[in-house]
Amino acid sequence: MRLVTFRADDGEPHVGIIRDGEIIDLTLWLPYQEPVLLADFDMVDLIAAPREVWSQVEASLEASEIALKGAGALVPFQPEELLAPIPRPRKNVFCIGRNYAEHAAESIRAHKEAPPTTNTPQYPAVFTKAPTAVIGPYDDIPFNPNISEQMDFEGELAIVIGRTGKTIQRSQALSHVFGYMVLNDITARDIQKRHVNQFFKGKSLDGSCPTGPWIVTADEIPNPDDLELWTRVNGVEKQHDTTASMLLDVAGIIEAVSFGLTLEPGDIIATGTPAGVGFARDPAEFLRPGDVVECEIEGIGAIRNRVMRET
Repeated sequence: MRLVTFRADDGEPHVGIIRDGEIIDLTLWLPYQEPVLLADFDMVDLIAAPREVWSQVEASLEASEIALKGAGALVPFQPEELLAPIPRPRKNVFCIGRNYAEHAAESIRAHKEAPPTTNTPQYPAVFTKAPTAVIGPYDDIPFNPNISEQMDFEGELAIVIGRTGKTIQRSQALSHVFGYMVLNDITARDIQKRHVNQFFKGKSLDGSCPTGPWIVTADEIPNPDDLELWTRVNGVEKQHDTTASMLLDVAGIIEAVSFGLTLEPGDIIATGTPAGVGFARDPAEFLRPGDVVECEIEGIGAIRNRVMRET
């Protein structure tokens, strides 16, 4: 399934499921079918919903066009109306740093750091991005030179958690995954450098976390550790790798992040970016107003965001 949050005709965010080039508006369909199940809900509520709700979600894919239209729950798919699948996460977005060997190496070179003693660290670098950083798959990335002149791109696979767990064992980790998205970990490198030894400020500018274009449920991604990934700027390829190159795989990431920390439905984990980011290039390449950044992952889709100067 491909689940979306979109702007409905009433201007409000609705949750939907894509079917045959249209969207089944679950915000309208589910209460129409079972009024006691859900009233006002968002994507996180749906992810955490009980089995009887999900039985109705699955049944909606088989519902007749007449029934759906009768409920006002069948709408055209309009990409420009898509919002971030989880428009306002209830926690910070968890992120894994330097999870691809070649990206770790280019970062070390760019920062003139001493090389590590091992290519696979025992514990991953974990940081977060503020919920207010999250924007939709086709929204503009704000650019303000008074805040940062070194905006960088980082295409990544994002995990969406579906089941609560703490100190999750590797063998059980994938059973806690609801689905996957594309995520661009936009980073203000000058701010990141200014705040030595912590990434939060440089990673958390408003609009610095495009996500989407939808959540693809885990059953459609049988092997998240072997997906091809691309990042393009103005149509020019900047990053290209597969998630098979990750130092810590999806199960290992969940095990590490959940150690002593409760993961809950709707939590988002960005799994790290491949080599090719702008600051590590020679000369360095940073985003400028008018640039278009596209991040694509095999089996999931692509997000496309234009950099626009704030007025």
